[in-house]
Amino acid sequence: MTAIDPRPLVGEPVSLDLLNTRWTEEGVRRDLLSGVEGLAVWLAANGLGARFAADATTLRHTLTARDALGALVDRPGDSAATARVDAVLGHGRIRATLTAGGPGERFEFADPAWGPAWTAARDHLDLLRTAPDRIRACAHEACTLHFFDTSRNGTRRWCSMAVCGNRAKASRHYARTKEG
Repeated sequence: MTAIDPRPLVGEPVSLDLLNTRWTEEGVRRDLLSGVEGLAVWLAANGLGARFAADATTLRHTLTARDALGALVDRPGDSAATARVDAVLGHGRIRATLTAGGPGERFEFADPAWGPAWTAARDHLDLLRTAPDRIRACAHEACTLHFFDTSRNGTRRWCSMAVCGNRAKASRHYARTKEG
């Protein structure tokens, strides 16, 4: 049985969900991927648990992808960050297939331990194709979480309006009342 996912924000696309395995809680930095147990939680949360092993090698490769994606999100277009993500993508490929059900695709890896890392990097390519301007970091200065803005007008600022958005509003209110 897989442990409960302790992260405050889940359900984002797999590439951003990988970035969200690091977060701050009550001023303390937390990291879900500090061991293979946390990797198992993350794999299960993203529907990858049945396909990939939660072991030390997979964890090492997944952390490589997280660092590469984090650098790319922090510095879009940076050639070094782009090269790091491209290096992760070099460990897998998409093979076109034809089945009785019609055309399909199958992901292939020379080393299956790269599977989750490659899957997250590949997902990020899809986000960049879809709407790169909607890949966002939470606007709260103490938050490290990322999200894909699916709001109608594309103006979402917070990972969670109930948490970070509310904190920002409360801070502004406190500042106004303190001045007055």
